[in-house]
Amino acid sequence: MTSESQLPGEYFLSGDEACAEGAIAAGCRFFAGYPITPATEIAETMSERLPEEGGTYIQMEDELGSMAAVLGASWGGLKAMTATSGPGFSLMMENIGLGVMLETPCVVVDMQRAGPSTGLPTMTGQGDMMQARWGSHGPYSIIALSPASPQELFDLTIVAFNLSEKYRVPVLVMSEESIGHMYEKVTIPPKEKIEIIPRRKPNIPPKEYLPYVPDEDLVPPMAIAGEGYRFHITGLTHDERGYPVMTAEVQGKLVKRLVDKIEKNSSAIFRVEEDSIEGADIVVCSYGISARVATIAVQKARAIGLRVGMLRLITVWPFPLERIREIAKNVKAFVVPEINYGQISLEVERAAAGKAKTILVPHMGGAVHDPETILEAIKQAVI
Repeated sequence: MTSESQLPGEYFLSGDEACAEGAIAAGCRFFAGYPITPATEIAETMSERLPEEGGTYIQMEDELGSMAAVLGASWGGLKAMTATSGPGFSLMMENIGLGVMLETPCVVVDMQRAGPSTGLPTMTGQGDMMQARWGSHGPYSIIALSPASPQELFDLTIVAFNLSEKYRVPVLVMSEESIGHMYEKVTIPPKEKIEIIPRRKPNIPPKEYLPYVPDEDLVPPMAIAGEGYRFHITGLTHDERGYPVMTAEVQGKLVKRLVDKIEKNSSAIFRVEEDSIEGADIVVCSYGISARVATIAVQKARAIGLRVGMLRLITVWPFPLERIREIAKNVKAFVVPEINYGQISLEVERAAAGKAKTILVPHMGGAVHDPETILEAIKQAVI
């Protein structure tokens, strides 16, 4: 798309292009990044489209600088985003943690590829899912979404920006090379049909403002640099004024709120897609491209008379713990295909708590599963 504004309609876009268009539709006007396969097309698209929309694109010297620039742009009042893949995601982790501590809304897209290290740069993987949750140091909570199509990359990028503004936290879009480089029809709705959550600004005089006094939902309103409010931000443990306080008491109060503002609102955050869960003996639980492949295996299993349900994780973090526990009471097993050697399967197993088996169907990356492999796991689970 090269028009000066997004026109509603149907387009044939790659997932990377759809992601960029979703960001622009959400109001993103700043992108800082560094080229890395398979996320480079997001940066390329943003470099063309943002100037058309009055925004700013910066290619930084590396991923550390990219993430720092995104945080700064957000505090300057812009909706900001970056995109990367495995090695770059690792480099961003320190400043993602800083974004959590500063409560900075922004979006980070990780187009996963096969690792570890350089791995297979142009081939798919899902090996960063636990890194998304635990990659930075210290206790905190995060939000991570998992699209399964270019359309969802458009839609969920908008959702990611909305969640980041609502909860003042970096939000991760965890996609894969398979989806990023896939071309499909993407429908861009009229602007009035797109829900946009604006930044919550303080409604008190500047002299009364304390930057880290939360509202009832545990999220503080956010003043913007240059709007007359005085504030101090730091990655150090800080009080409600934003100034460092080096005590365990303040640490406990602050970090508990950072965690609770996500976990206590998790029922309003997480999204799952369910198919024929009621009455199922086996539930296939998956996400992203693996869920698309698993759908074929589920259809084949049903064709031979097996009672199989499907649970697709759209929000991976926070994890839908209670829903998995509820399902586990009534099924024999969960089958979890993912392109790694077991990550989200461990969360499923923990949530099931021995009420149902968890069967991992691993794939080391470089390609998607053969549906027959998932089908064989379903058959074994029935025994």
